[in-house]
Amino acid sequence: MTKPEIVLHLDHGDYFRNLTRAVSTLGFSSVMIDGSHLPYEENVALTKKVVDYAHQFDVTVEGELGVLAGVEDEVSSDHHTYTDPEEVIDFATRTGCDSLAISIGTSHGAYKFTPEQCTIDPVTGKMVPPPLAFDVLDAVMEKLPGFPIVLHGSSSVPQEEVETINKFGGALKAAIGIPEEWLRKAAKSSVCKINIDSDSRLAMTAAIRKTFAEKPAEFDPRKYLGPARDNMEKLYKHKIINVLGSNDKL
Repeated sequence: MTKPEIVLHLDHGDYFRNLTRAVSTLGFSSVMIDGSHLPYEENVALTKKVVDYAHQFDVTVEGELGVLAGVEDEVSSDHHTYTDPEEVIDFATRTGCDSLAISIGTSHGAYKFTPEQCTIDPVTGKMVPPPLAFDVLDAVMEKLPGFPIVLHGSSSVPQEEVETINKFGGALKAAIGIPEEWLRKAAKSSVCKINIDSDSRLAMTAAIRKTFAEKPAEFDPRKYLGPARDNMEKLYKHKIINVLGSNDKL
């Protein structure tokens, strides 16, 4: 039986010192250096410094151009800055990065858009987020044909999980994500990696809240973390097979 290939990836690294430890000591096979908050030339210099170090250990490096709105752990911004396609050739060439995260309107977290940014679907009555800037993605692919592109902040925020959380005591209001059909479109392009995190957090939280509500006397972590794990696994299988089309690609 063939063993699956496992990648250990450090996301949103910001300090060179932390990244060197991840590369040389902790066994990461891939790291991301996020200098997107820096002035362009400083981003180039920092990314190149990480690339030069990591490549000595055969570790791949993801850089980032453009800024995503939203909040994820220690990474936050209150506005988008779309990637400038005119910068991508210079950035990729000068830094030597192996992949490039770009900004086309996706956002970190479960609250990716405000109600004011959305329209209302007349049939379902549900909020529809503003369209992604696929023209930016197309322009980047034209500048760097075949170069691996990454999209962060791409959780769809499954409404069934949001509804379960709210049904059992949660208070997620106006939580909305990236429609899966948009992710399917992106997955057919030069996008090689699509980051989905909030969806798994929602799936886990929904299962735990449901268990506690239905079995309030339960205290064994195995009895509520088990269903949470199963729900996360179900979600990831759906994303891999039905959305991203990345199953059976190894």
